[in-house]
Amino acid sequence: MDPVVGVDRAFWYIFVVSAVLLLAITAVMIYFVIRYRRSRHPVPADIRDNWKLELTWTVIPTLIALSMFVVGWNSYTGLRTVPPGTVQVSVLAQMFSWIFIYDNDKETENLLVVPEHTPIKLNIESLDVIHSFYLPAFRVKVDAIKNYPTYVWFHTREPGEFDILCTEYCGLDHSQMLAQLKVVSRQEYETWLEED
Repeated sequence: MDPVVGVDRAFWYIFVVSAVLLLAITAVMIYFVIRYRRSRHPVPADIRDNWKLELTWTVIPTLIALSMFVVGWNSYTGLRTVPPGTVQVSVLAQMFSWIFIYDNDKETENLLVVPEHTPIKLNIESLDVIHSFYLPAFRVKVDAIKNYPTYVWFHTREPGEFDILCTEYCGLDHSQMLAQLKVVSRQEYETWLEED
């Protein structure tokens, strides 16, 4: 599954459940304030030891939280399960640029070129301080830490250009640590890869 779909699904599921709960709790609160106001019920009811009520307000939130966990876990495993046939690129973060190294040892700085409609695996590490690789269009973000290699993957779609950012404050020129992802046709990618 495309990680973008999983991340978006998890976001919208949690957002909708939270919005429904907010509206439901607010409506019930307003109803109780009006229905059980002091002028109508000067002596409050004692609901202690009501096992049915206690069971209800324990089980329902637990099921909601577990459902959010399942949706989030599926999204997370989608981000970590790399499909076969990926194009792999090594990514080195340094103050204040991204270095991309391809299988044929071609290197680029602040420009990642990949083929369209292809899974891409980025093997990421930092050469100095903590950085954070963020590709918003594909919903992938991972910290780059020295001596701690990690990876992230995404699936390209149509050709286009997309921003790559560093989202971890890494020094005075952190805001200048920008790169670009360029998705091109497979033929254009193969030609570009062989160029000096």
